[in-house]
Amino acid sequence: MERALDKREQLGKTFAKYGFTPTISLPITDEVKVDVGPDQTGLLLMAVEAYQEASRRNDAMKCMNELRILWPDDISIKLSYVELMMEAAEEDKGILHEVIELTSGLENDSFVHTGLLLYKGRALRLLGLHEGAKEVLSAALRRKKDRPKTLLSAIRYERALLYEDMDQPRKARSEFEKLYADDPGFKDLATRLGL
Repeated sequence: MERALDKREQLGKTFAKYGFTPTISLPITDEVKVDVGPDQTGLLLMAVEAYQEASRRNDAMKCMNELRILWPDDISIKLSYVELMMEAAEEDKGILHEVIELTSGLENDSFVHTGLLLYKGRALRLLGLHEGAKEVLSAALRRKKDRPKTLLSAIRYERALLYEDMDQPRKARSEFEKLYADDPGFKDLATRLGL
């Protein structure tokens, strides 16, 4: 991948010569995949994910910064960036504020937007802004059509964690039970429910 980054101006030339543009589905978060092609944007997104998987956060951030310069308004790149930032949120609470700022004014227009709302809700929860988090997570769950099941499960799980933080164990348990009925293998649900 690093060799391809060094020769990025040649990416996709052979495919273009034959009028063929392949795409792959790339997971940019645990819950969301996007289609990328053999171009600079696709390669940089793949590099971000590969560096992240290899715990090379600085290299991932370097590629991400290139992407953000190339496509500052691209919603998929924004989601990948927010997810990358949230990995370091426990060490730096300022990141949570930045995530909230980056996701402000979003509507739930697509599954990528829904992914951003998940991270916004998580950031609000981690800052102790419970009512705001509840509003964002509930809004994210209102649209289910064309949303990946894993994404909807992650939002419900986050909302259950929020109820725990709000000292509402009955509501938390209810959320965990509903999620278990729909997606029994999700995270640590069986343990949380004492099963």
